[in-house]
Amino acid sequence: MKKLLLSAFLSIIIGYESFAQEVDLEIIHKNIKSFSQAYMDADYEALANAYTSDASILPPGPKIISGREAIKKRWVIPEGTKILLHKITPEEIKIIGEYAYDVGYYNGETLRKDGSKIEWQGKYLIVWKKIDNDWKIHLDAWNQVNAPSVQN
Repeated sequence: MKKLLLSAFLSIIIGYESFAQEVDLEIIHKNIKSFSQAYMDADYEALANAYTSDASILPPGPKIISGREAIKKRWVIPEGTKILLHKITPEEIKIIGEYAYDVGYYNGETLRKDGSKIEWQGKYLIVWKKIDNDWKIHLDAWNQVNAPSVQN
């Protein structure tokens, strides 16, 4: 009887953990889409709030940029420029307790001030942190790739 109760209890715990992880993955995927939309909308406040208060980003070129205000300034695009497309395509998201890593590709298209368009693509690594049942970007690193186009 004890083995049966223990087995039932473990099944419930494992089932709950699996369900909770699915919910967390849904939240991360929703936040990925919201991030891209905020970038296309030039909503810099929403972009900054996608990060933890003590987040750091590692863009190609400059030194590490830390804190929401500094991150917000980094995302501001030049006047007359518009992001037409920004898409993040995770290859793998793995949740480990209150953190998750997310590795994949991004691609997009920019309309320049002179009317020309450029397409770009790259790879990224994001470390997410769970805060109050939401997932925020804690570390964000990316760089461009010169490989065949990422699928839209």
